[in-house]
Amino acid sequence: MKFATPLERGTLTKRYKRFLADIVLDDGQAVTASCPNTGSMMGLVDPGNPVWLTTSDNPKRKYRHTWEMVEVTTSRGTALVGLNTGRPNTIVSEAVGDGSIAELTGYTNLRNEVKYGTNSRIDILLEADDRPACYVEVKNVTLLRHAGLAEFPDGVTARGAKHLMEMSKMVEQGARAVMFYLVQRADADRLTFASDIDPAYLKAFKHARDVGVEAIAYGCSLNTQEITIERNLPIILDG
Repeated sequence: MKFATPLERGTLTKRYKRFLADIVLDDGQAVTASCPNTGSMMGLVDPGNPVWLTTSDNPKRKYRHTWEMVEVTTSRGTALVGLNTGRPNTIVSEAVGDGSIAELTGYTNLRNEVKYGTNSRIDILLEADDRPACYVEVKNVTLLRHAGLAEFPDGVTARGAKHLMEMSKMVEQGARAVMFYLVQRADADRLTFASDIDPAYLKAFKHARDVGVEAIAYGCSLNTQEITIERNLPIILDG
């Protein structure tokens, strides 16, 4: 996924009210940017972190800037992290379309945001005449507390547990269902679940796995021009 316009660099002052962030651009201008991420963003919101923003010329927007990426320092050095949860569907859809996701090849039709289940929408629906439909739920992963180990979720997510139940029902009806964990940081080499943060999500995940919901994780390559899927990551799960 290429950014449509060049990103602006700045320095984070604070993130607040979940959806807002105060940022000082490199030219000294102070702006308030929309923060398209409802999670805790644990480990990403330290004041002084370098950040990158897209800018809109839409006069109807209250905030012209959207926070896209942040640079963090870990034991392995610095890393860019993609935090905009509106991007993963596009990133994964492009990768599926060009055959980069081996587990999701062989389908002839791809649709996004399709209604299914009980008042839900599936991120990606893959279809072909010779196989069951494949429901793909995409989750954005940004949390990393230990070297190389990405974790999901970064906060309690009742909505995430609901999605797992909906996916389980689709499998029971004869469809294929895949949880796709998109790790938007290049310093991760494996994924696990943050059971200390949301044990209910892990319980729901294990139930979904037992009834046949699949799970895959991919890491990304990030720069200020584009974000692309780069590599498959093993999922570490105890029990």
